[in-house]
Amino acid sequence: MYKLSDDIALIQTVDFITPVVDDPFLYGQIAAANSLSDVFAMGADVKTALNLVGFDSCHHDKETLNEILRGGESKVKECGGVLAGGHTIETPEMLYGLSVTGTAHPNKIVRNNTLKEGDLIILTKPLGMGILTTAIKADLVGMDVILKVANILRELNYKASILARSIANAMTDVTGFGLLGHLYEMSADKMSIKIHFDKVPYLKEAIEMASMGIIPAGSYNNQEFLKDKVEKKRELSFEEEMILYDAQTSGGLLISLEEKKAFDLIEKMKNEGIDASIIAEVGSKENKPLIII
Repeated sequence: MYKLSDDIALIQTVDFITPVVDDPFLYGQIAAANSLSDVFAMGADVKTALNLVGFDSCHHDKETLNEILRGGESKVKECGGVLAGGHTIETPEMLYGLSVTGTAHPNKIVRNNTLKEGDLIILTKPLGMGILTTAIKADLVGMDVILKVANILRELNYKASILARSIANAMTDVTGFGLLGHLYEMSADKMSIKIHFDKVPYLKEAIEMASMGIIPAGSYNNQEFLKDKVEKKRELSFEEEMILYDAQTSGGLLISLEEKKAFDLIEKMKNEGIDASIIAEVGSKENKPLIII
């Protein structure tokens, strides 16, 4: 965040990923949605974006590159932004993402660790995407699952952000640190968040893949980092537990807000086609910052 004036703050972020699906246009959309998400998580609007490309010309033709860039541009335009250029280099593995500039009023930026006791927490996308993109890379799932995953990953958090930003006490998006990692970040280790596992949305196919050991290394790292910060008050299978630690790409928003506003927001999101769920509640600090019930 960089304050330009009393009315305008710049929000700048950058991210890129390797391919998670074979279709170049879908890959471009997913990578762009992932890069744009941090701006939405702060309650800001996207203004411009720059392409960041590492292209493997030994194994891909120029049309593949064009499709990736076309996919990325479609997502920038979807949220009212302008693609202003970019930079491409030759790399042995494909990389694509965006450097994004957004704006917000300095007093209206939504932070990730300002939740309040009594808040409910909403999640706007299902979990399991890290497990399933790993399975996709290993050719272990069919086209129906691939398309289901791709449609979730390329969905922008833009609409959800617009609906939530004026009433959210805190907001972030679920990415590499998994659901529990980002909830711990929100807690700031000053409050306890009770996660209702039965309310947490995830794709059932991810459980099947996790049972086969198809789990990204980042998910194990998340579990190790959080081992002293989580209390389980219910039995979870290994697969169910790994869903909570799963390192996501282009995950949903976590929105913390007053209880009376949460149910209203859920209704508005469902009317906009956003399959959001209330998954947790915020309380005073207990033995651990994260409690699974």
